[in-house]
Amino acid sequence: MQCRDSQLSMELNRLLLLTAFLLHIKLSRLSPARLVCDNRLIQKYISEAKDMEKRVSQCRELPSLTEPLPLPMVDFSLWEWKTKTNETKRQEILGDLALLVDAVTAAQGHVRQECAAALLGQLYKKANSFLLLLQTFCWQVSAGQPDRAPRTMLQSHPSVIFLVYRQLVQGKLRFLFHDLAKDLCRGVPEPPSTPCPRLPQGDSESPAC
Repeated sequence: MQCRDSQLSMELNRLLLLTAFLLHIKLSRLSPARLVCDNRLIQKYISEAKDMEKRVSQCRELPSLTEPLPLPMVDFSLWEWKTKTNETKRQEILGDLALLVDAVTAAQGHVRQECAAALLGQLYKKANSFLLLLQTFCWQVSAGQPDRAPRTMLQSHPSVIFLVYRQLVQGKLRFLFHDLAKDLCRGVPEPPSTPCPRLPQGDSESPAC
């Protein structure tokens, strides 16, 4: 009974996180195709990832973790990437995001410094939101399974987690959105050229365009 209650609680948390993400990007006014087709959105998330990476580097006396954490190795060959199906790419990124979310959760249990703890909380929300979002894309791409388990590396400094997240968003995730756009964006009107508004440095949340 306790196990069932725990599973139910986990599912409710996942639904709440997904709802928060959908509200964050104002999906009520955006179709799934618009989410991929509006290049300003992924650029906004890249900018936010860079900002978090910069801010965590400014946290004073950030200690290493007592035990190293497995993190995904998110570098990739562009030539090899082009040979994969969109579903294989999606599954590969899902594996990377799952490892990243687990690492953030583990780090949150050890980092007590207020500056880094707050940024880890933001990183968890963003990485987990992308994880849930990509899970909803399964109906848009052909069925398939990942061809291999995620490659991992052991790291003991919390700042590396932010580096890996930024590399993942700026690399694989950006290219996946670009590849999905080739199929999803036919006939979708071009978004206005007005750039996304930039919020002050201390504001962790910025509105989607």
